[in-house]
Amino acid sequence: MYKLVAIDLDGTMLNSYGIVTQNTKNIIKENIKKGTKIIIASGRTISSIKPIAEEIGNNDYFIAGNGSLIYDAQKEEIIYDKFIPKEKMLEIINICDANSIFYTVYTDKEIITEKLKYNVLYYYNENKKKEEEKRTNIKIVDNIKKYIENQEDDKYLKIMICDESKLVFNSIIKKMKDIKNIEVLEVGHMSRKIIKQGTEEVPIEYYYTEITLEDVDKWNAIKYLIEKLNIKKEEVIAIGDNVNDKKMVENAELGIAMGGSTPNLTSVADFITKTSDEDGVAYALNKFLNWILQKYYKPITKILNLNYTYINNWF
Repeated sequence: MYKLVAIDLDGTMLNSYGIVTQNTKNIIKENIKKGTKIIIASGRTISSIKPIAEEIGNNDYFIAGNGSLIYDAQKEEIIYDKFIPKEKMLEIINICDANSIFYTVYTDKEIITEKLKYNVLYYYNENKKKEEEKRTNIKIVDNIKKYIENQEDDKYLKIMICDESKLVFNSIIKKMKDIKNIEVLEVGHMSRKIIKQGTEEVPIEYYYTEITLEDVDKWNAIKYLIEKLNIKKEEVIAIGDNVNDKKMVENAELGIAMGGSTPNLTSVADFITKTSDEDGVAYALNKFLNWILQKYYKPITKILNLNYTYINNWF
């Protein structure tokens, strides 16, 4: 039986408007009541994840910063962390500044930026619909490097680099790989989100890469958590849509990719569900958190060597 489901947020649990639909909330809450641990595993900060976790009825744990930390919501404390040292963060920033590319710095508490663009513009517009205590903390500064140089106690989760063109990342990533003890995420599919400006719907589209401390990923955080909770790897489902979800989807007993996921993810997934705008998470939970499929899905696919697409049509 599956005891823990780790779910990404953007492009997965959240639809294009940044909303968890009522249907998805109901399905998640229903399974939490039955005893399944459903945790968020996101690249977002604590302040950004916390209200969504409360919304879906998750009062236990969640993973932030792509696996940089695990937060215990009941005790309101970080129980696992892998932060980027300040000196290392400044080294990364020097390369970004030298190449005049847009980037944001994620700490455990906030996103630091110089402009409202790409991911930050999306969060900024998302904040307008929320009560103050449920907003993603955004710190707008004149110069990120100078700001960080003057900070003493910030805990850095990751740096996110964004651009409309995939080509600009080639030289940047090459230079980043010369820095020791960091992890540079491969560039996945274009991130597509929608914000409302008045009566108009405006798309925000960009490519991105993320840089964390070495060996930071969602699966390593999940491994720590399931060991703490005495849950076996064979009892874990992971659901995501992009390259930062690849290791957890690949290593979980049942790895699920959203419809429209990057090919790098679908190639390692056991099952491809519907898109986030079609309630793909709810669809997958309904399908796999029932005892019949839990018992027979994997054995049938292995014995008959069938692709998930064929099995999907049987249930």
